This record gives sequence, C-alpha cells and structure tokens, in this order.
Amino acid sequence: MYNFNGMGLGPNWIRPFGPVFILLALWSIFWKGLALWHSGRRGQEWWFVILLLVNTAGILDIIYLFLVIKLKASELFTKK
Repeated sequence: MYNFNGMGLGPNWIRPFGPVFILLALWSIFWKGLALWHSGRRGQEWWFVILLLVNTAGILDIIYLFLVIKLKASELFTKK
C-alpha cells in the first residue's frame, strides 16, 4: 500500500512513473520559460501573468508561442 521506509511517502505504484514525472516537469519548464521570456520582451503583461499562473504541461505556452504571436521554430531563441 504505502511505503514509509524513507524511500518515499506515496503509493508504491507511483515509483515506476518517477522518470515520466521528471520528463514532464522538464518539458513544462522549458516551454514556460520560453513563453514567459517572449511575453516579457514584448511587454505583454497579461500574457505573462496568465502563463505564469496557469500550468498546462506546456500546452498553453506552445499555443501562445506558435498561434498567438506566430513564431517560427527558428525564432524561438532569437531576440526580437
């Protein structure tokens, strides 16, 4: 049921999903960082706040980057 031997405090079935959670967190941090950076550079305060507060595993961040401000993949890491 639960593992309280110092290895973790969650159910035992969660342990195999640890790497998936880590990859999902890294994915989300990457896209959130890019979206926040672009919204801040463009002076879009409302988008910055929305992107900062709403966590959607990168989905809203990707929508903002590619559909709202219409960046191309080659423009993701350039200053505008």
